[in-house]
Amino acid sequence: MREKPKLKLKKFYFHPITVFLFLILLIVVVSGILSAFQTQATYNTINTSTKELEPVLVTVENLFSFDGLKFIISDASRNFLSFGPLGMLLLSLLGITISEATGFIECLTKRHISKIPQETFTFLVLLICTISSLINEVGYAILIPLIALIYFINNRNPILGIITAFCGVAFGYGVSIFVGSMEVQLINYTKIAARLIDENAHIALTSNLIFIMVATIIISIVGTIIIERIIAPRIGKYKKDDEFSKTEQYRIASIEEEEQKQIEKEKNEKRGLRFALIASIIILFIFVYSLIPKLPFSGMLLDMKEKTYLNQLFGDNSYFQDGFSYMVSLFLIIAGISYGIGSKSIKSDKELIDNSSKKFSNIGSMIILIFVVSQFVAIYRKSNIGPVITSWLASLLGHLQLTGIPLIVITMIFIAISNLFLTSTANKWMIFSPVVVPMFMQSNISPQFAQIVMRVADSMTKGYTPLLASFVIYIGYLNIYNLNKTKPYTIKKSLSLLTPYFVIISITWILLVVGWYITGLPIGVGVYPTL
Repeated sequence: MREKPKLKLKKFYFHPITVFLFLILLIVVVSGILSAFQTQATYNTINTSTKELEPVLVTVENLFSFDGLKFIISDASRNFLSFGPLGMLLLSLLGITISEATGFIECLTKRHISKIPQETFTFLVLLICTISSLINEVGYAILIPLIALIYFINNRNPILGIITAFCGVAFGYGVSIFVGSMEVQLINYTKIAARLIDENAHIALTSNLIFIMVATIIISIVGTIIIERIIAPRIGKYKKDDEFSKTEQYRIASIEEEEQKQIEKEKNEKRGLRFALIASIIILFIFVYSLIPKLPFSGMLLDMKEKTYLNQLFGDNSYFQDGFSYMVSLFLIIAGISYGIGSKSIKSDKELIDNSSKKFSNIGSMIILIFVVSQFVAIYRKSNIGPVITSWLASLLGHLQLTGIPLIVITMIFIAISNLFLTSTANKWMIFSPVVVPMFMQSNISPQFAQIVMRVADSMTKGYTPLLASFVIYIGYLNIYNLNKTKPYTIKKSLSLLTPYFVIISITWILLVVGWYITGLPIGVGVYPTL
């Protein structure tokens, strides 16, 4: 007798938009339950006037209530329009799409980037993405779509490009080869916490400089190995759909039929690149000049109300930091148009606008996703669940009697766990610093090294939580380049793609910090792991 074929249940895939809607409902219900049980936590902050610790009570806010539901409905448009990734992404795409429409990015990729060995290019991508954390989270909005496009043009899987760019920005967020916005966010809390033990404690801007420079290179090298040896083979090649295949066939046929025009085309492309280079140099000169204070008509992008240059550049009201996405977009627009004029790839402004509009047409689902995620993030933050969990972990850490390496490792793990629920670096350190810094100093570990532990632990899990606002750009672009629309990239699948990178980089971070502590190498100019 023939065996009856086994029936297999067809897998059903929820789109990320649907999943985030379910998560919104879950947060509302959980907040109501936790609020009913009066869930709360207390953490200490330091009064800048009295230099003494002051307790702060944080409670879970009930969103499953009249006031909570009123917030969800009335603040929906405000939450969407004020959602950081939305503005940064739209500004970035404006420049990228115009540069793509003129053929600038394609020409640059095929003529120069395609000649770079794959592993070398992966390293450069990770290095640039890591350095991008100098200016908060703009790297997600600028580099993910740009790297995905370059990979696609270069006949490499754009999904791999998206993963590489996201991993570089997220899991290298705490370090860079220069002093940047991270110092502005952390130093003040570190200094105030250190003065609980030593009234004369001073934390210099360069106190972590040597460590972050070395760590940036090491993390980029290790990341390259992970991407090329583990993730790339799993992702495989990118099979273009029929539309893209037809485009390729048409292009090849056109070249074969018009070989005589190839020389003219190359000549135009070279001229276009020269035009783009000249325009780029002029724009870069203007940008750099705008960052130099006390020169005629200079300092336009600085907040001159601040006393130190770092605060002028990366402070809360810095024009440079707030306008960086727009500056990059403007750079790409001018370079792209200059190339288009030089190469004669654009004949009129109407043609340019029409071509750019077509490139924008595929982000409709991304806008819907961003709207839903903006509500999800706002509702979660309103619930106060993240600060409550972080406060519990900080309190538990404070009750542990640890010193030396166990103290360092456990602190890293606690901060990394809290980062899954509270992604704001400044808010986490505000809660942890009054606990961590005095504990480290009492164990003969410098407050500057405590700050390194904070920034490293923050990087370990930065990209492994959908509560990260910019996670929406990562998962959104995975689905834009996904050819099988019946099987969207879900949150679970998107995280599983990151798992090898997350695990190995986390281990690398721990070994790097512990090894630095054991060897006693300087972490900054005249600063060491121990007091």
